Amino acid sequence: MRPDVPKWLDDIRDSAAYILAATQDESVESYEANRTLRQAVERNFEIIGEAVNRIRRSERDVAERLGDLRQIIAFRNVLIHGYDYIDVEIVWRVIQARLPELLRTVEDLLRGI
Repeated sequence: MRPDVPKWLDDIRDSAAYILAATQDESVESYEANRTLRQAVERNFEIIGEAVNRIRRSERDVAERLGDLRQIIAFRNVLIHGYDYIDVEIVWRVIQARLPELLRTVEDLLRGI
C-alpha cells in the first residue's frame, strides 16, 4: 500500500467524524438555517470526495471497499462546482444514511493497516 493511503483514509475518518458530531443535535431545518455549519459540512464532504478520488487512483482495491466511488466523487464535484444547485435535503440524507457506514468502513480499513 502506498504510504499516502493511510493518511487519506485518516482524512476521510476525520472529516466524517466532524460532520457527524457537528450535526448530531441538528434537524434538517436548523442545519439549513445555519450557514456556517452548512459550509463546514460541505467543505468536509469535499475533503472526503477528494481523498476517495486519490485513493481510487492509487489503490483501486482499497477504494472499492469504501462503497460507491462514483457517487462519493460525484457528490464532491457537485459541492465544488455546483454550489448554486446544492439541495440541503440531499446533503442531510447523505449525513444521516450514508456517512455513518463510510466512517465504519474507513475505521475498519485503518485498523487493518
